[in-house]
Amino acid sequence: MAEQTQSSIVIASDPGTIMDVIADVERYPEWTTGLTEVTADEVGEDGRPTAATFRGSLGGVMKGFYSVAYDWQPTEVSWHYTAGDALKDLHGTYACNDRGDGTTEVEYRLEIDLAIPIVGMLRRRGEKAVVDSALKGLKRRVEG
Repeated sequence: MAEQTQSSIVIASDPGTIMDVIADVERYPEWTTGLTEVTADEVGEDGRPTAATFRGSLGGVMKGFYSVAYDWQPTEVSWHYTAGDALKDLHGTYACNDRGDGTTEVEYRLEIDLAIPIVGMLRRRGEKAVVDSALKGLKRRVEG
């Protein structure tokens, strides 16, 4: 698996509200750069997706689709790759840490292994673009 890229951002909201926005995967194209369509393929009893398919570009590095399966916890969600046309593997996590002052620090960790060879620097730049765009978009969506 590729090396992990991670970043965090502070959002003026509680972890539960943030997790609800993260769980609304079909609305990601409204606030995440590069995604054109997201479909919740399977939904658990709690209403959160257990599997989803994403279409669009991934940090400007590849275009196509990929599917993931989710593992939901009260303040954290992780996902892993199940299918796609340009990836070998993908793992990610959003973790929400309540700061006790009405804000939450959200950490996003991502590992991408592309199916095509790409220079490490370009891959890392693509991963960083995905992580930064997602965190900034999440902040705008929650605080908006």
